[in-house]
Amino acid sequence: MRHLSTFAAALLAALVVPGAAFAEDAGNGHGPEIEAQEWSFAPPFGHYDRAQLQRGYRVYKDICANCHSMRLLSYRNLGEPGGPEFSEKAVEVLASQAQITDGPDDKGQMFQRPGRPSDRFRSPYPNDAAARAANNGALPPDLSVMAKARPGGPDYIYALLTGYVPPPAGFEMTQGMQYNKAFPGHQIAMPNPLVDGVIPYTDGTKPTVDNYAKDVSAFLMWAAEPKLEERYKLGARIMIFLLVFAVIMYLSKRAVWARLHRRDHADAT
Repeated sequence: MRHLSTFAAALLAALVVPGAAFAEDAGNGHGPEIEAQEWSFAPPFGHYDRAQLQRGYRVYKDICANCHSMRLLSYRNLGEPGGPEFSEKAVEVLASQAQITDGPDDKGQMFQRPGRPSDRFRSPYPNDAAARAANNGALPPDLSVMAKARPGGPDYIYALLTGYVPPPAGFEMTQGMQYNKAFPGHQIAMPNPLVDGVIPYTDGTKPTVDNYAKDVSAFLMWAAEPKLEERYKLGARIMIFLLVFAVIMYLSKRAVWARLHRRDHADAT
């Protein structure tokens, strides 16, 4: 049975190796040290907190969406299983709050209309050039898969949003840049977006920067990996199958070799 325990340990290690690799990389000085947070969706059997995702969407909508797009998401995704799971009516209301450019109409003109659930999330700028012009030459990145595009994922996003501190003595700052202890190089063009109380919560959660950062980090993790819960469930079923298969193979090996050992013993006597 020693071989079975080794096999199970190897499977578990395979599930958590990305996080371990990031921790090792940070410890070796290849980037700012990012403290690991506790997430409900942590492997191998995690799940998304629906209330947290709904709060995270509000933080994105009220704060992040002023500069950052999420072009890969549609409003209908907010009501799908495994995500924030807003009601159908709520999704329609949330979509209608955005003004979407559509057309051309019968006169060949583009026009604005309320959003529909089938529409993509509205981008704050019509194009990248306009985005750069509004942000002193810096291009705010699209956040659709940001939680998978950066080492550390949601841990990095949380650390970045809570990492605005005064620069240490002697640190030379470039004009127009902000000091952030979690950002590579520690100079970032994005001003600190979060302030305590800027977004009122209605479910009893304290409206603090720490909670805002955790909620929107979780929301961005869901946006980047909306099928995470299904993947975990599938992985659990595969693990159970492999463990049962390993037991069957082990017992079969014992049965086959036991007969051979008895035959060899009989021949020797």
